[in-house]
Amino acid sequence: MAAADLSATQLSEKHRPTLDQALEAVRTRAYWSPHPEHPKAYGETAPADGLAAFQALSGTRLDLDQPGTDGWTGGEVSPYGPELGVEYPHADPDVLLPAMKAGIAAWRDAGPETRALVCIEILSRISARTHEFAHAVMHTSGQAFMMAFQAGGPHAQDRGLEAVAYAYAEQTRVPAQAHWSKPQGKKDPLELGKAFVAAPRGIALVIGCNTFPTWNGYPGLFASLATGNAVLVKPHPRAVLPLALTVQVAREVLAETGFDPNLVALATERPGEGIAKTLAVRPEIRIIDYTGSTEFGDWLETNARQAQVYTEKAGVNTVVVDSTDNYKGMLANLAFSLSLYSGQMCTTPQNLLIPRDGIETDAGHKSYDEVVADLAASVEGLLGDDARANALLGALVNPDVKARLEAAAALGEVALASREVANPEFPDAVVRTPVMVKLDGAKPDDSAPYLSECFGPVSFAVAVDSTDDALELLRRTVREKGAMTVGAYTTSADTERKVEEVCLEESAQLSLNLTGGVYVNQTAAFSDFHGSGGNPAANAALCDGAFVANRFRMVEIRRQA
Repeated sequence: MAAADLSATQLSEKHRPTLDQALEAVRTRAYWSPHPEHPKAYGETAPADGLAAFQALSGTRLDLDQPGTDGWTGGEVSPYGPELGVEYPHADPDVLLPAMKAGIAAWRDAGPETRALVCIEILSRISARTHEFAHAVMHTSGQAFMMAFQAGGPHAQDRGLEAVAYAYAEQTRVPAQAHWSKPQGKKDPLELGKAFVAAPRGIALVIGCNTFPTWNGYPGLFASLATGNAVLVKPHPRAVLPLALTVQVAREVLAETGFDPNLVALATERPGEGIAKTLAVRPEIRIIDYTGSTEFGDWLETNARQAQVYTEKAGVNTVVVDSTDNYKGMLANLAFSLSLYSGQMCTTPQNLLIPRDGIETDAGHKSYDEVVADLAASVEGLLGDDARANALLGALVNPDVKARLEAAAALGEVALASREVANPEFPDAVVRTPVMVKLDGAKPDDSAPYLSECFGPVSFAVAVDSTDDALELLRRTVREKGAMTVGAYTTSADTERKVEEVCLEESAQLSLNLTGGVYVNQTAAFSDFHGSGGNPAANAALCDGAFVANRFRMVEIRRQA
């Protein structure tokens, strides 16, 4: 272990209050965040400094001083058009993985509190560079700047800190030491000294995603690191920069606190190399966190048998529209939910189940056609101004999303046509408004378009015979395809109870009657659970005790007293 620039005492004085507040927040589920959401909170010069730092990366090599570097790779192109121009180290796993493993014993012996505080120091330094990270997220994911700033910055940092808090709580449920004495009547008691050590599994692999590299990457990264494991970060090849910067910060903090910087390392791939499959089945890899397609998630769960695998995959998110006492608010809320980041969120609603006979509202009875037309008009009104549309939609992250969007119009009657939006600042950006297609939900067969995920700005207004039929279709899609989110609008207590029962039985997170500034596709760290781990969309929740507890095992050492 190297000499520490930051002592354990200094770390405790600086970050123990934050850890305590995080532990309290996950206990109460109340609102709390130590990471400011507003760009101005970071200082007057922070916006310009962050942009300059991001721009200065172009044409450089991000040298992490990792063992086993055998070349350089890069080639990221922003969804907004420009090439990022950053090169990253390419590692030989036969050299890098043993070097990562070498630092685990000292990291384990440091104990849960020191590990948690080091993780919080990493997050603190990332937070100070939020403006720089926001540009990195924007130009790899296609998110609009404000969303990249918030979701890729403070919200991602919150999720990382939440994982640290859960990790600390789970590791400290058992005391570090205990004296055991069993009475023997007239004989001397049997006495043992017992030590209980949270022993990490080994090396964890984080397989990053294109759309939310930090938000989806930080929970697994910090859950594994805080529980004593080394972490190898393998970013999506189109979204390397945000996670590479994260690894850079982590390595700096580990070195300054006296630990082996190789406890966190980066694994980038050359074009077409596909190293995720190769790394995932190596015996050194004991934990895997993955966000992405169902196909590769299923492959990991089947083939990476030596590892504890946590996956977030595809799902079919559904909104049941039964009735509402705030028709205007419902339409506005749904329009925003369908539009945000061009529907490129795993939580964006796709299927809108609407009785074909219509619904009761505070504005009178509305037919199925009226509900669909009014929602289409609400989306058009929201996105009618190009500047506002660009700020909400961002850019399509890759050509596959564009292809799905264009193909969707042929699936049924188009209720809302997609249009191109020009981005004056980035003329090469591909920006499209959502498309909404009307479909019939009576007796669907397996080929029905709404029974599969159509990732991107595509929604289906599905006409159903009744609300009960909507609930049966909801149950089927969650059970067979999974769902990250479910929404429902109803003024009926009986219907509300039935929707709740479906979601409880199928383990789906439910939002009821959202008509204000909270949307079905947004979740708050420390309070909301992202995914449940109980349906095919994901086998874990962000974040709960189960997400961290199996990243370590409690090893007992007994000694004769």
